[in-house]
Amino acid sequence: MVIASAEMTGVSGRRWQLRGRFPDGELASAPHQPLVRHLLWHRGVRTAAEAAVFMDAADPHHNPLDLPDIEPAINRLRRAIDSGELIAIYGDFDVDGVTSSAILLEALGDLGARAVSYIPDRFEEGYGVNVAAIEQLARDGAGLIVTADCGTSSRDEIAAAAALGVDTIVIDHHTVPPELPNAVAVVNPKRADSRYPEPELATGGLAFRVMQALYASLGREFDPAQYLDLVALSTVCDMAPLRGENRWLVREGLREMAKARRPGLRAMFETAGTDPAQANADTIGYTLGPRLNAAGRLRHGRLALELLLERDEDRARERALELGALNTERQQATADAMDLAKELLAKEPPDAPLILIGHEDIPSGIVGLVAGRLCEQYNRPAVVYERGAETSRASCRSIPEFDITGALRNCAPLLVRFGGHRAAAGFTTENANLDALREGLVAQAADVLRDVDLTPVLPIDAAIPLHRVNASLIRSLTGMAPFGVGNDEPVFLSRNLEVVDFRLMGGDGEHLRLTLRDRDGTRAVAWPAVAFGMGATEPVVGEHLDAVYTFCADRGADGALELRIVDFRKGG
Repeated sequence: MVIASAEMTGVSGRRWQLRGRFPDGELASAPHQPLVRHLLWHRGVRTAAEAAVFMDAADPHHNPLDLPDIEPAINRLRRAIDSGELIAIYGDFDVDGVTSSAILLEALGDLGARAVSYIPDRFEEGYGVNVAAIEQLARDGAGLIVTADCGTSSRDEIAAAAALGVDTIVIDHHTVPPELPNAVAVVNPKRADSRYPEPELATGGLAFRVMQALYASLGREFDPAQYLDLVALSTVCDMAPLRGENRWLVREGLREMAKARRPGLRAMFETAGTDPAQANADTIGYTLGPRLNAAGRLRHGRLALELLLERDEDRARERALELGALNTERQQATADAMDLAKELLAKEPPDAPLILIGHEDIPSGIVGLVAGRLCEQYNRPAVVYERGAETSRASCRSIPEFDITGALRNCAPLLVRFGGHRAAAGFTTENANLDALREGLVAQAADVLRDVDLTPVLPIDAAIPLHRVNASLIRSLTGMAPFGVGNDEPVFLSRNLEVVDFRLMGGDGEHLRLTLRDRDGTRAVAWPAVAFGMGATEPVVGEHLDAVYTFCADRGADGALELRIVDFRKGG
């Protein structure tokens, strides 16, 4: 295998950045092919022992009692269960929020708890805990609120709950502010005083561990298989790094998902035309996750929660079809919003270190999707908002070099509310403050990113001759799955490939399907390939090109492999 360093540019306009060869001698005793050791090295693995841990993806057996505030959380939950007190699970409307809510509701219900769910309306209430909802839950008789994927920054709201005699347990993984809310417990592994070894759990994984600890305290058997499918959904969709514990949770969750024992998930697989036995992290990220998220983006997040909890096969199918239709609607709305975003960007300085755009015709349910695409396309922090009559709601996505939530914290007086992670955040602000907020965020980005090259980059793991790819290598690469944040799917470069044939795909011919041939002397190998969104750059039969790609299953060939083209340059 050829592993070298070089830089080129493809039709996407991104600068190709080929990783350098890993140092000789490192990982030498690991029983893997040189290319696999190279990939492991660039994922932070340094020794044969670390390689074994990575490839095995075994349960790290972390003790949930090392989570911060876990004991007061368990004690308060036990008291509520014993007394028959009404527990309200207050979850966010995204996949992490609804899956962690489902885990808590099912696990507490199996213990005999009286538990109800509350998912806020994105359009009427916005993100996070709000006082009006707390007041309603108190009127409904809830004595304990357990937040799921929100609450870490909700000091005022949790104080309002306490004033009503309602206790709160926060189960959340968002960035921790300087001052925590005065809750019974704030179970957040990102707390500075946390002894838990994995700070990057999604809330689904966190809820899983909290329930595991609760069951142990009661001497009850906890069945991980009942919840791991939900944990995998939350971990992948919330883009938690797939290393260590998260890697184990997703691998085991995919194994449970393949059994499709949960009627709601089984119905989603069926209506999406996807085989659960072939499910991987991409299936979660690109098929299941968007359908679940479409509920909160366009209608109400409780639709997704109801589907996950549904036990009736017919109702599950009805709800799955409804989410599928909402997802189709979401796709069109996103395409329209991206067209509008391009028009707005044309009026902005092209070299601005941070993108901040908004319009009343960009729905708040998809501002995060638009921000994510702009961030990826332009390689700089992106803020997109829906402008309302008096206030605007925004989502932010950022690059590794810029902490967007930290930047918002520095602008807190201009915000009604905000929260998020280093790479993703959301906020609400009064329209009168938009100009000042823009000035503050752009100034911070200009300072932090002064010496950062913001040219969009396409990282490439290795250059390999396509004719050298064999079944043994593919098996080794498959062993590195599941892929995702922190363990990106390997990206390869093969040079001088001949275009044997091609055709346009999609309603508007926006995609390409090709056959690419690589020669080794008199021997030639041909690979099917697909290039999404590259129809306008159609090649010519017989010409040669350099292609950057990943391996994926060819859905039209019973699971055989094809190349998923990420970028290419002609004249290879």
